[in-house]
Amino acid sequence: MSKIKKDTIEAKGFAIQIYTEDFKNDYISLTDIAKYKNNEDPRFVIQNWMRNRNTLEYIGLWETLNNIDFNRVQFDTFRNEAGLNRFTMTPTKWAETTNAVGIISKSGRHGGTYAHTDIAMEFE
Repeated sequence: MSKIKKDTIEAKGFAIQIYTEDFKNDYISLTDIAKYKNNEDPRFVIQNWMRNRNTLEYIGLWETLNNIDFNRVQFDTFRNEAGLNRFTMTPTKWAETTNAVGIISKSGRHGGTYAHTDIAMEFE
């Protein structure tokens, strides 16, 4: 049974949730960070960040290095479409279609989008 540790840090007056599964990797709430830019609808901040080609290349590289089950074929399709006006990306779509583990969406009381610390530090 996996153990989950939840914690909170504060930055610029905002509480940011962190959770750790099995005490191995910290995942930081991108939703909480995005509230700094758009408190009413932070998911749009995350989606806009994820549709950027540089972002996709970074998180794709992170997955390639850290996730043996990462679907590189689907990643290449997304990378080729990134930056086009018609291209959209959500954390759920990313995780489900590429088998990604670096960005996850959680529902419920502590729901939101979380990213591995390495990825969260690149979030703008």
